[in-house]
Amino acid sequence: QVQLVESGGGLVQAGGSLRLSCAASGLTFGRYTMAWFRQAPGKGREFVVASTWSGITYYGDSAKGRFTASRDDAKNTVYLQMNSLKLEDTAVYYCAAASGLNNSYWYPSLYPYWGQGTQVTVSS
Repeated sequence: QVQLVESGGGLVQAGGSLRLSCAASGLTFGRYTMAWFRQAPGKGREFVVASTWSGITYYGDSAKGRFTASRDDAKNTVYLQMNSLKLEDTAVYYCAAASGLNNSYWYPSLYPYWGQGTQVTVSS
């Protein structure tokens, strides 16, 4: 079965950096759009970035200019490099996967597969 495992979360000071990883198994990775979402306490799931199977990357407004997504199809892994972190970036970050998705990538409901999440806490 499909499994997504996130890692790399933790506690970081504002202005610092973290790199998240999501290792996927049980799927043909190159055919999947891989995305990152996040959810802060009391809020809904927010789109961060999608790395499509066709090689295009789309960023949510909160990620533009500070976050960079990349994928290594040989390792079945997608990464999220987060720089200049802010207090409001504190959230659980989730990796998600959807086969062949090439539009409306910001809708969580279009992703059938999800990781367990990794906590990112930004302190002042």
